[in-house]
Amino acid sequence: MIHTLIVIAKAPVPGRVKTRLMPPLSAAQAAQLAAGALRDTLRVTQHVPAEHRLLAFEGELSGWLPAGWRSCRQPDGGLDRRLAAAFLAAGPGPALLVGMDTPQLRGEQLTAFDTEQYDACLGMSSDGGYWTIGLSDPRLAPSAILGVAMSTAHTGADQLCRLHGLGLRVQILDELRDVDTIEDAAEVAALIPESAFAAAFALARSQDSMAGALG
Repeated sequence: MIHTLIVIAKAPVPGRVKTRLMPPLSAAQAAQLAAGALRDTLRVTQHVPAEHRLLAFEGELSGWLPAGWRSCRQPDGGLDRRLAAAFLAAGPGPALLVGMDTPQLRGEQLTAFDTEQYDACLGMSSDGGYWTIGLSDPRLAPSAILGVAMSTAHTGADQLCRLHGLGLRVQILDELRDVDTIEDAAEVAALIPESAFAAAFALARSQDSMAGALG
């Protein structure tokens, strides 16, 4: 069973989130999509069985910390450093970390991590990265994550190689699509039509800056 479920995220501030959606989105619209994705992610993870929940956050936390969660600030540095720090902040016991770029995730995709049979888990994303990583012992995070090049077309493969190189038994979870491009956003919104993300996407699509972008 997961002891600590971690969501790593940043405040949806215009110009600082989802910049690859600009254009066709404006900075404000991209931030609205990011906010919807974060709301959906927190809603799903709120109901995943776990002893503790941790929000590793960058930016102003006000209004984003659900009841019963604790929080930690992300350190400066690359994503590998921030991921490792979040695991160390989780404390002892199996921990699973997700980001805010896959609002279509389902609770059962997280509870699939079998902490008795595996030392780690990894959920690949279709762009070559990964959307979730879990460790049965969070103290392994620095050796398991630091130095893995992030945001490349082979980050997931590199991360898996690192885990195997440490002799860990790795469980592969479902592959999901990250929201990086406007095409990604359209596909993910279609998968979760009743979500906050889909509502934000529909609003953005109705506005002038997206006119003609998706037909």
